[in-house]
Amino acid sequence: MITSFMTTFMSSALNLSVPSLESYFGVNAAYVSWIVSSYTIAVAAMSLPMGKVSDITSRRTVFLTGIAGFGILSAISIFAPSISVLMLLRALSGTCAAMIFATNNAILISAFPHNVQGKMLGYSVAATYIGLTAGPVAGGLLNSAFGWRSIFAVSSAISAAAFLAAFRAVPKDSPASHISGTDIAGIVLYISAIVISLFGMTGLGSFDASPYMLASGFIILAAFFVHESRRESMDKAAIIRVSMFRQSRTFTFSCLAALLNYGATFAISYEMSIYLQVILGIPSGKAGLMLITMPAAQALLSPYTGSLSDRIRPSVLASTGMGICALTLLLYSRISENTSVLCVMTVMCITGMGFALFSSPNTNSILSCVNKKDYGVANSIIATMRTYGQSSGMAILSSITAVVLGTGTLESSPHADILHMMHVSFITFACICVLGLFFSLARDRN
Repeated sequence: MITSFMTTFMSSALNLSVPSLESYFGVNAAYVSWIVSSYTIAVAAMSLPMGKVSDITSRRTVFLTGIAGFGILSAISIFAPSISVLMLLRALSGTCAAMIFATNNAILISAFPHNVQGKMLGYSVAATYIGLTAGPVAGGLLNSAFGWRSIFAVSSAISAAAFLAAFRAVPKDSPASHISGTDIAGIVLYISAIVISLFGMTGLGSFDASPYMLASGFIILAAFFVHESRRESMDKAAIIRVSMFRQSRTFTFSCLAALLNYGATFAISYEMSIYLQVILGIPSGKAGLMLITMPAAQALLSPYTGSLSDRIRPSVLASTGMGICALTLLLYSRISENTSVLCVMTVMCITGMGFALFSSPNTNSILSCVNKKDYGVANSIIATMRTYGQSSGMAILSSITAVVLGTGTLESSPHADILHMMHVSFITFACICVLGLFFSLARDRN
């Protein structure tokens, strides 16, 4: 739970520093978004390989290594001399975060019986959203008082505390999977597919080669699934059991729902931080206090929705939450300079309620479909769906920003252009969320 808090705290706290990073390094709005994208792309690319490594070695070892690496890289980021170095450090931090995401929920639910699995996941998700709640407040205050580097200093300190707690509390374990060996070709194919497709997606509107990269990434991903299916049929070591998708409609459609939901909602905090600071001229510290409404609602409701998913079919709860998210995305697309702050905060609170209804029940639905020995891989698939969706959302936003604002910065661009960029992106995200709602509703045959 501490690591669930830590990783999301860092990502949400840094969002409030976007305008400061843009000014400090002298880069445009489209370029600075890569600080967020480099982190999420690395998490998406490395979560599944790290989940498999944890299943055949030790979840505890992978977990502790991820925490230690995350803290060390946060400390080094304090002294980043350029935006390029900071992006590299954020990508490496994403690799360490993948180690954490691949193991923390697997360790958690392995310690509790199945009938309270949803409840435990609810607490974990609550810790995630507490991190998202504290991040904007602390990030805004730290950025205003001490600058963006102080956020990395706090992250490093939290990581040190998390490592000490995990080292003492997490019990030693043995491999969950008895199939040994390393699927090098599968690892190369998977990482290549994720990185190339996300780079291509993020560069749409900016680089001529982006569509070809995106198409190449999907082709490599298809080759990865063919390769993994063959290895599974020969009972050889594979990163993922493709049969998990073939045998369970609920598992497959729940994963697709997660991918589309995270893709549609991840950029909300990023865009609203720009809206509050650039359009309304609110200082970062005060903007951070306003942004807590959405993750605060998620944190308060997630334990209850997680527990509820142990008694009510998770797909019903998750679909309701997805519908609420789609509705609020349409409301964001109507925002203007004259929209009251109270109205904005109310919509963010409703979004938080919708996401709380979706996240814990959807995770419970996915993990209920797999055996205990596959918890590491299944949890990694959840992390991959989340981070690939988040990366896709940021990629879509980066492409729209590049088309609408061009090479202009947030400070120099007219407010009308920034609002137009937000309106187009939120309508696009609403359409994605509606598609996710279809998969969420269709996951159960009855």
